[in-house]
Amino acid sequence: MEWITNPWPWYVSGPLIALVMFVLLFVGKQFGMSSNLRTACSIGGAGKVSDFFKFDWKKERWNLIVVLGAIIGGFISANYLSSNTVDINPEVESKLESYGITSSGEAYLPTEIFGPDSLNDPKILAVLIIGGFLVGFGARYAGGCTSGHAISGLSNLQLPSLIAVVGFFIGGLVMINFLYPLIF
Repeated sequence: MEWITNPWPWYVSGPLIALVMFVLLFVGKQFGMSSNLRTACSIGGAGKVSDFFKFDWKKERWNLIVVLGAIIGGFISANYLSSNTVDINPEVESKLESYGITSSGEAYLPTEIFGPDSLNDPKILAVLIIGGFLVGFGARYAGGCTSGHAISGLSNLQLPSLIAVVGFFIGGLVMINFLYPLIF
């Protein structure tokens, strides 16, 4: 049963992702998570406030199943199919400890930032809210999220997606190496 609690190897998960992308391309659909937020807002009546949300959301409701599947799959994986520990390089672990994160290797997400007690800290709450806003703005400004550009856009050989993915990586490197140490 070790295969259940360990990540699938690239030679299994990679072809499965490629198969899903092939099926989506074959039926004329594109994969991405940020577009689901637009669909959800449109369902909620946001089209009354902004023209951006005025579209036929019923044609995109199939993609909401992807979100539901991600939520259900994440829950099942986290609670039943994983050991809830992560093997981390000792150098990375010591770097995280210098930031005050001592839960590395014990959980997928650092409990010092994402645990229930951390939400009482106004600094961490502000970072999460501002970070969420910036990610949402960046996804909209880039015309899609990381999953949409990196999986769907690159599989379609779209140059804007390649530029966006490079930008996502540069932004992540700048954040973790320069901005994160300043914030914490």
